[in-house]
Amino acid sequence: MSKLSSSMRRFKSGVFQRYTRRPFGRGYLSYRQTQLPQYVTASLPPDVLPEGWGLWLDERAVEYPWFFSRLPTAEGRLLDAGSVLNYDFVLSHPKLKNKAISILTLAPEADCYWRRGISYVYGDIRDCCFRDNYFDWIACISTLEHVGMDNTQFYTADATKNEHSPESQLQALAELHRVLKPGGVLYLTVPFGRAADHGWLQVFDATRVQMLLDAFRPEACRTQYFRYTSAGWNTASADECSEARYFDSSQQDGSLTELAAAEAVVCLELAK
Repeated sequence: MSKLSSSMRRFKSGVFQRYTRRPFGRGYLSYRQTQLPQYVTASLPPDVLPEGWGLWLDERAVEYPWFFSRLPTAEGRLLDAGSVLNYDFVLSHPKLKNKAISILTLAPEADCYWRRGISYVYGDIRDCCFRDNYFDWIACISTLEHVGMDNTQFYTADATKNEHSPESQLQALAELHRVLKPGGVLYLTVPFGRAADHGWLQVFDATRVQMLLDAFRPEACRTQYFRYTSAGWNTASADECSEARYFDSSQQDGSLTELAAAEAVVCLELAK
C-alpha cells in the first residue's frame, strides 16, 4: 500500500468512481486501496453475490473472503505460501489472531510484520525447508500460477528465477502436501478459463486443474468458481468460466478491458 494520506486516498478514489471507472485508470490504485480491505472482513454469501461485488477490482475481492469464510478460528500453524496475506489489513483479521503464521516467499518485501510474530522464510515453494506434517493450514492464493515461470518481472531480482517450467507447479503441490498435517487443509486459488501462458504466469483450464487434484490427492475437496462481469464478481460454474481470459497489464493496453486481472478464478479447499 502506498503512503498517501487517508484523505488524499479517499479523494483519488472518489475521482476514480466518478470519472474513470476502469481498472488502471486515474485514481485506480487509491480506489483499490480503499475498497479491498472491506472485502477481507466481508461475509461471503454461499450462492449469489450482491450486484457490484468487487466492481473494478481484481480477484482478491473474492479470494480473501472465500479464504476467511472457510478458515477455522482454532489455534494452530498457518503457512502463507506466496505472501498474499502480507498486508496489515489482512493480518488484522480476527481469524489470524491466534495462529502461528509463517510466510514463504521468494524475496524480502517492503512491508514486514515481524512485531506481530510473523515468521518470514525466503525460498522456493518447490523445495520447502519445513519438516513433514508441520502446518494445520496452508494458504496458496494466486501463487501457484507463478511457480516455474519468469518471476524476475515483478517479484525478485534473482536471475535464476527467470524460468519456463510451468509443469513444476506439480512439484510445488507435492511439497505443500508434505508439510501439511494429516487432516490439514490447503486453500488454493488459481486463475481459471482458457489455458494460457503469459510467461510470468499461467491460466488453468479444467484439464490443468484436474492435474493439480491428481498431484495433491485430497481426502476431500470443495470447489468454487467466481467470474467477473460488468456487474462485478459472482459465483459461477466451471462451464461458465471455461472461456474466461486474463488481462495482463504488463503486455496489454488497460483502456481495452474492464478486467483488472483474471476474469475467473477457481478456489479449491483440499483436505489431506
